[in-house]
Amino acid sequence: MMSLTKLLLLVICGFVVWKLFAGDKRWKQSKEQEKKEDLVASGEMVKDPVCGAYVSKSNDIRVRQGDVVLNFCSYDCREKYLKRLEGQNSGQNGGGQA
Repeated sequence: MMSLTKLLLLVICGFVVWKLFAGDKRWKQSKEQEKKEDLVASGEMVKDPVCGAYVSKSNDIRVRQGDVVLNFCSYDCREKYLKRLEGQNSGQNGGGQA
């Protein structure tokens, strides 16, 4: 009977320790999400116009279009944007000529 009690106590202690670590992981994830939301709200992060991911304003992958500076999460998104922009410009320039 005594060993059954010890086993039960050991299982309960293991469960409590596991919950502490699992809770700590969720807490860290929620804090990271809150930090990201704060950066977006403060204007330090901006939305990638292609994929919608949030990136830092200090990101090196940028395109200047007049007075507007667009930030991208990757060179792939930047290239997609430039190709789309190029297609729009060629459609406007060549559309009236016959």
